[in-house]
Amino acid sequence: MNSRQLLATLALALCCAPAFAAWNIASLMGELARNPGGRAVFTEKKYIALLDRPVVSSGEMRYVAPDFLEKRTLAPKPEYMLLDKDQITVERGKHKFTLRLAEQPEILAFVASIRGTLSGDRAALERNYALHLAGTRDNWTLNLSPSNPRIAELVTRITIGGKRDQVFSVEYLQADGDRAVMTIAPVPGQ
Repeated sequence: MNSRQLLATLALALCCAPAFAAWNIASLMGELARNPGGRAVFTEKKYIALLDRPVVSSGEMRYVAPDFLEKRTLAPKPEYMLLDKDQITVERGKHKFTLRLAEQPEILAFVASIRGTLSGDRAALERNYALHLAGTRDNWTLNLSPSNPRIAELVTRITIGGKRDQVFSVEYLQADGDRAVMTIAPVPGQ
């Protein structure tokens, strides 16, 4: 290889290096922020210390950026959850309750972990969590560790996995050792 070829190869490598090095939390949040939302199906497994096997539920979800999330659990028992701006509504059987998130700071912080990730709102996440990103654009994992002591009493860690602007898994490790793992798959054509 002559010096001209070496120089051209080096220039090409230097030009491309920032593109490879640019995958970071800011890049991930930018991609997530551009996702307008869509429909998905989910399966959730809750591992509870008092039970021999996980409690499994499944259903459908719909997200509309930046602050609308609807979750319909279809099995084993119907349940409906609606997160719309600063209000959360849950229906189980004949019971229905609605909370304003501003009045429930711990619930707000928990909700912010999902909504902040889906909407790419880094500032909302960093209000209550330390963020650590691992992996590549096509296979990333975002770990949220509570920086707020009141949240740390409830949740030890939240791990979110995905590809590009899509979230495919969410795992919650509770302070009491119980955990929940949700896998998410987009509805084809959405």
